[in-house]
Amino acid sequence: MSHQFRKEEKQIEWKPRTTLGMLVAGGKISSMEQVFENGMRIQESEIVKQLLPDMKSQVVHVGIVQKQTDAGEMTRFDALVAVGNEAGWFGIGKGKAAQMRNAIDKATTASYLNVIPIKLGCGSWECRCNQLHSIPFQVSGKGGSVTLEILPGPRGLGLVAGEEIKKLLKLAGLKDAWTKSYGSTNTMASTTKAIFNALRSTYTSG
Repeated sequence: MSHQFRKEEKQIEWKPRTTLGMLVAGGKISSMEQVFENGMRIQESEIVKQLLPDMKSQVVHVGIVQKQTDAGEMTRFDALVAVGNEAGWFGIGKGKAAQMRNAIDKATTASYLNVIPIKLGCGSWECRCNQLHSIPFQVSGKGGSVTLEILPGPRGLGLVAGEEIKKLLKLAGLKDAWTKSYGSTNTMASTTKAIFNALRSTYTSG
C-alpha cells in the first residue's frame, strides 16, 4: 500500500445539496475561514475541494475486518485517510467497504467533512521569527491509549517524530516541531486521532 500523497481529482460537475454548498458554488462564501467563523457545518466534501483546491490526501492505514455471517466469512476493508493542504488545514476520516478502493474513497470523503483549521506560528523561545513554520504553543491530544505532545521548534529543526507522525504533521503545515508520544503509537488509528486532537487544540486553547 503506497502511503504517498496524492492530489485529489477535481469534481467535473458539482450540484450542491445543502445551503452552504449553494453559497459556496454561487461565490457568496469564498474561503474556509468564513465557513468556520460562521460556525457552519460542512456536509459535502466538494465544499472543501472548492475552497481548498490544494488539498492532498494520504492513506494512513487499511485493515481487513472479517465477520462471520450465515453465508460464511465476510471480508471488509477498514480505511483511515488524512487530508491537508500543508498550510494550516487538516482532516481525518474512516471508511468501511467490501472493496479496498471504496473503503479509501469513503474515508477520504469523511476526512473532508472533518477538516479543521490549525493555528500555525513560531512559539519557540530559540527562534521568535514570527513566521508560520511551527505552532504558537505546546499542545497535546489523546486518541485511544495514545497521548501525543507537539512542542514548537526553531526554524531549521525539521519535524522530530516517527516517520508516519512526521507525514501527518507535514500534511497539516508544520515544518519544525518536537513531539513526545506515550502509549501504543504503532496503532495508527489512535495515533492519528491523537495528532488531530492536538492540532485542533491550537485553536481551542489559544
